Amino acid sequence: MRMLPFALVNVILGAFAINGVATAQVALHITGRTLSLGNISYYVPSSPVSTLPNTAFLVKPASEELIPFSVIPTSKIRFDQQALEETVTDWSAKDDVWSEAFLTGVYMSFNGTRGTPLTSLGAAQRKFGIDFVIRSKSYPLGVGLTKPIPSGPYFLEPATGNIFEGTSAFYSYFGWTEADLAWPAFRLYNDENQSFLYGTIPDGEDGFQVLPARVPGAATETIGVPSRLYFTPTPQKPFAGFRLAVKDIYDVKGLRTGCGNRAFWQLYPPKERTAPAIQRLLDGGMVLVGKAKTSQFANGETATDDWVDLHAPYNPRGDGYQDGSSSSTGPGTAEAAYPWLDFAVGSDTGGSMRGPAGANGVFGNRPSHGAVSLDDVMPLSPELDTAGIFARDAKLWAAAGHWWYQNFTSFTRFPRKIIFPVDFFGGSFLTSPPAAGSASATFNTFIGELEGFLNTTRTEVTFADLWNSTKPSNVSAPTLQTLLRTTYADLITLDQIALVADPFITDYGAANGGRMPFIDPAPLARWGYGRGLPAGRKEEALANKTIFMDWFANEVIKSGDPQTCADAILLYPQSAGGTNYRNRYISSPSAPLGFSAGRIAVHAETPDMVVPIGEAPFNSTITGKTEFLPVTLSFITAKGCVSVS
Repeated sequence: MRMLPFALVNVILGAFAINGVATAQVALHITGRTLSLGNISYYVPSSPVSTLPNTAFLVKPASEELIPFSVIPTSKIRFDQQALEETVTDWSAKDDVWSEAFLTGVYMSFNGTRGTPLTSLGAAQRKFGIDFVIRSKSYPLGVGLTKPIPSGPYFLEPATGNIFEGTSAFYSYFGWTEADLAWPAFRLYNDENQSFLYGTIPDGEDGFQVLPARVPGAATETIGVPSRLYFTPTPQKPFAGFRLAVKDIYDVKGLRTGCGNRAFWQLYPPKERTAPAIQRLLDGGMVLVGKAKTSQFANGETATDDWVDLHAPYNPRGDGYQDGSSSSTGPGTAEAAYPWLDFAVGSDTGGSMRGPAGANGVFGNRPSHGAVSLDDVMPLSPELDTAGIFARDAKLWAAAGHWWYQNFTSFTRFPRKIIFPVDFFGGSFLTSPPAAGSASATFNTFIGELEGFLNTTRTEVTFADLWNSTKPSNVSAPTLQTLLRTTYADLITLDQIALVADPFITDYGAANGGRMPFIDPAPLARWGYGRGLPAGRKEEALANKTIFMDWFANEVIKSGDPQTCADAILLYPQSAGGTNYRNRYISSPSAPLGFSAGRIAVHAETPDMVVPIGEAPFNSTITGKTEFLPVTLSFITAKGCVSVS
């Protein structure tokens, strides 16, 4: 980088003064520091969380600006080498932020209720290379901090005694009081799969700001995650410290909502409140670490051709170059790719949760319609929109669903009937057992185990025939395809034109001299379809949707059982290990016409849960090797039976 000679700078500034132009006083605002410790990058906020008095007498002189150390609380009267080794083992297993590099120093904090505590760490200091051990005031001749802080990794500034990480802006967000104010170290991760728009940290005003730190990467964002050691789940905050990514159609206070469109992101200011659906998860203790990408305006897009304003996230499964499905592509790929991420929130209108769950091999769901508020969320079609959550762990996924979807009754038993639509599976597995090693064999094996678990046998049906034999007498449509061919496309295009497209185009034009904003091909094609529809098509679409919803509730899966809620579950393949390479060109986008298994829950307003059950091999044209892609199964049950147990 070239710089002007200082003398020339003086001349330029003098010229401004001679011409009567006052030079502005610019305030320098330090947003924090990025550093490397043990080949791991960390972000250190600019404000200390506490101070250690008389540091010069307690810590040996150091050349470093900051010294890593650990705060270790204990209730043990005698804390010795064995106790420290147990702590190291425990912390190493549960936390990816703390490491033994933070044992340059130790601050012992006694939280027991009786006795005089002692430490015996001479041998441990030599083993772990600990330069200093400082004890709290509970110990004889101990030293107190200006503010107590929780356990975990910190940085000490030896020149001042200031202790970093954190700032008083964060404690109200996490439910801490000023007496126990702290913020865990931010470990910085590279978003290698390009799933995120940016990382986030609390802004001190019940909102968030973009993480002001970056590590090297190939056109990637940086995500900062806090140490798990600072959080203890409680009944009020059962997910304290669990990390969360949020699809960029949900408003979050302090952040812009871009909906996958650069012009939209730039046009509208940061939001003044957080969507209630996201606030519920934050209130439960989850830690928002970033906004994740969505395909534009939550319309279906395929990598290579359709993603223009943003680069499509990378599916980590198989050879790494398969499409990640959409529209919750960012949350789905992030959850599959990153072990440091616990949950990711997306949305599902026509398959935007279930498609990415299947393509990326994670748990994901579409709940019953109306299960959670979608206020302050960009709509595709309010009559169809739902909010879902991705997870890699089935038990955590179930727990998050029970917390998030409120006002639903818990039931003591599972349904005993399994509906197996042979037309969705490509035939009967009972009369024609699938070939060994195939995805169909994986489905069949899993369903057999499910039959054993529920102590029942599958009921094979042909879904199309079931409709034909039980459809309402006043319905003239000969098939479901005829009845519902345009229903989904009509609703999403007409709704989004009125609620999103037209207001956005008007606002953008007013701010940019009448210019049109850029729109990706997929939403543009869909909106074009909607603009060409005749009057009355929305009412017709809603009527057809209601016909199907009522038929499904009366003839396919019935609710109201006091023990099981629904009397059955319906299964269909979500993904079967098929390839969809992102380096191939595809046909032009068009309106999403037709009816398929994935539309059942959309029109019936029922929950549809995607469960990974195995993998299928394929010969990759990218790596030249045999790779594996997920095999997943969808479970549909009755509306209102929202449990993801």
